[in-house]
Amino acid sequence: MPNFAVKISNQSDMKILPKYLLSFICLLSVSLCAMGADSLQTVVPDSVILREMALELQEMRQNELALRSELDNLRLQTIMADSIKIAEQRRRVDSLRAVTPGVPVVINADTIFTLYAERGGYSASDRAEMISDNLLKIGKNKRMQCDSVHMLENDSYIDIMYGNKVIVSITDQDALWQGTTRRELAQQYIPILSAKIDDLKENYNLLEIAKRVALFSLVIGVQYLLFRLTNFLFRKLRRRIIRFKQHRLKPVIIRDYELLNTRRLGRILIFFSNLLRYFVLLIQLMITVPLLFAIFPQTEKLAMTIILYITDPIKMVFKSIVEYIPNLFIILVIWYCIKYIIKGLHYISNEIKNEKLKISGFYPDWAQPTFNIIRFLLYAFMIAMIYPYLPGSNSGVFQGISVFVGLIVSIGSSTVISNIIAGFVITYMRPFKLGDFIKLNDTSGNVIEKTPFATRIRTQKNELITIPNSFVMSSHTVNFSASARNYGLIIHESVTFGYDVPWRQVHQLLIDAARLTPGVMDEPKPFVLESALEDYYTCYQINAYIRNADDLLQIQSDLLQNIQDVFHEAGIDMTCAHYYSERTSAGTHSKLTP
Repeated sequence: MPNFAVKISNQSDMKILPKYLLSFICLLSVSLCAMGADSLQTVVPDSVILREMALELQEMRQNELALRSELDNLRLQTIMADSIKIAEQRRRVDSLRAVTPGVPVVINADTIFTLYAERGGYSASDRAEMISDNLLKIGKNKRMQCDSVHMLENDSYIDIMYGNKVIVSITDQDALWQGTTRRELAQQYIPILSAKIDDLKENYNLLEIAKRVALFSLVIGVQYLLFRLTNFLFRKLRRRIIRFKQHRLKPVIIRDYELLNTRRLGRILIFFSNLLRYFVLLIQLMITVPLLFAIFPQTEKLAMTIILYITDPIKMVFKSIVEYIPNLFIILVIWYCIKYIIKGLHYISNEIKNEKLKISGFYPDWAQPTFNIIRFLLYAFMIAMIYPYLPGSNSGVFQGISVFVGLIVSIGSSTVISNIIAGFVITYMRPFKLGDFIKLNDTSGNVIEKTPFATRIRTQKNELITIPNSFVMSSHTVNFSASARNYGLIIHESVTFGYDVPWRQVHQLLIDAARLTPGVMDEPKPFVLESALEDYYTCYQINAYIRNADDLLQIQSDLLQNIQDVFHEAGIDMTCAHYYSERTSAGTHSKLTP
């Protein structure tokens, strides 16, 4: 008998192994038949034949044992190789699962399961599309009455079938992506597919379609009636508003000012009633439209999408409000703290302004501007503290707009800021106060208003002049009122008399004219200064003290009138002789002119 040594190295040799065994048995049978034929021709002793048969049987047993041992080793190697290969595939699938979304199998907007692997040259998306088509054909086919979904197991895949039609084929790769085995995955899919097929058959039933159409018509009819009812009710409301406006509505009056008359109030009420009507109609549509789409399975997903379009913004708004409550509380605390600090500072500034509270070196007229500066700084500090808690403060768009606005303000407000700074400097320099009679360059008048940007002056001719504070800072200012209050303002007028008039008489007459002038102070006394001794006359200057600088021009006018009266009563001519020489052909002649 020949020896058979079979060397098997992989799983494909396991399939060839039964063929080797069958060949071995056939050869053994042929050998036995040949031995029987030889025994008929040749007479061999029974003992020899038995001994040879025993040897051959022993040899066959040894070959069988060797073959079984080799098969066991091959089986172990195959199991180990398969386990290693499966483990490697599982690791690769686990690494891909996080970045591979998978393809859902969707039936009428309902996802039943997800595919990841391809099969037979078909991608996962192609397989999902074929499965969806198969289920829809089964659901729409009224002839297929078989209601059992079963599986048919093959060597490398399992078919899930409905009757004799294959719904889906499950491979080892599908099971590997789901982290289970083919059989377990098929058992999971069978109840899901059965339920979906039952739903499809129910949905595509003619009676069910008729019911859905009837329900669709009913919803549209109810919505139409609601529209009509809503418009009817709001028309009645409009008529009531018109009657109410004509008989009972009263105008809104604030301190003798009619803010809103009855006609405008009626229009406002009608406008808000129209807004309310549109809002009610919109609410009805928001309820009806999703309900209409939800009636049919094909548009059920669209109905849910519309509902989400409506509810998601509302949820987002309420969620944002709830999440913003802690920040809002912090903002309110900061605002109230700054508010009451400003109230306290305002009380102190009023006390200083009214001279009830006196601080050494701090003038009462500084109280209000100082309070304004501190209030501005406190508000700026409050905004800086509140800014991080504002909604959208971390947004790049919000920050960009803030930077843009700041840039615009900084570029376009250089002159404004210079006027504001000049206004503060003027306030603390105290060159004048409200009501003072001042002279600013060639402009004289009373200060009627001081703002952070400009100073307004009313002249003696009632001319209102606005001067920027930066110009005031760069010019010299004469304050007549401050001198009049503190020392007495000296007014002066100059007159000339010839040397023939005694100077002592002139002094006395000028002083008498000053004392007769209204507004001139008795103490200090008026006095006369001789300002020049010219060739033909003497210049006299009368000086007098006054308290009311606002009447400066009138007092000067009265003083000049009194000077004329006094010298006229004294018989003194106020004209002064002047000499000039005239050259002619006969010679030079001098003439005296009065």
